[in-house]
Amino acid sequence: MKQETIAAYAVHCLTASGIVPAALAMMEIASPYCDPRIVFLWLLLATLIDAIDGPLARRFHVKRYASSLDGRTVDDLLDYLTFAFIPLLLIWRMDWMPAGLGWTVVFAMSASLFGFAHTDAKDEANGFFRGFPSYWNAYALYAGIMSAMVSPWLTAVTLWGLSVLTVSPVWMIYPNLTPKPWKMSVMVGAVLWAIAMLVMLWQFPQPPAAWVAVSLVYPAYYVALSWHLRQAC
Repeated sequence: MKQETIAAYAVHCLTASGIVPAALAMMEIASPYCDPRIVFLWLLLATLIDAIDGPLARRFHVKRYASSLDGRTVDDLLDYLTFAFIPLLLIWRMDWMPAGLGWTVVFAMSASLFGFAHTDAKDEANGFFRGFPSYWNAYALYAGIMSAMVSPWLTAVTLWGLSVLTVSPVWMIYPNLTPKPWKMSVMVGAVLWAIAMLVMLWQFPQPPAAWVAVSLVYPAYYVALSWHLRQAC
């Protein structure tokens, strides 16, 4: 077997390895005394795998040398599990929604299903996702904080609003495909945001309010830049 083929299939195996943290996150959710911080750490590991497998797939030309497997399908299945289904299930499991309304997370789950299945879900030529790109894993962390520090109703209203945006014709930056003049700020910002969330996780679910506010700077920048770049297309 050629070296190029071995490398390409190794990338497929890396993508598929995301099922391990996904399974461990589900095991924690199903445990009698679920610790959401552990779930978030497993989801973070799954996100790191997702962040590096795309560039590696392009680097090692998996579509050419490992064409018997559709890496996009594997990636989409794992993305739905770790970016949408599992974190939304965690919100329900931890009672971060108003009493009797936890089940409405299925609206977000359904919206993400349609979002992933939409024929225009990704505009890779210009580097955009269609709709809110199902970053429910990050949202779930804020959901726990909002429910503890403000009200479960704030969690509910924002979740329902993002569910609508998931199936709406709005466009958000695909981080790995951001145009070069902006890519560094998006990628570095994402790393700093992840660090900020880890700091909040240390004092979860009631970190300092000032730190929560600072952590929201990057999402605000991401949304504003997405709008700006889409207008320029």
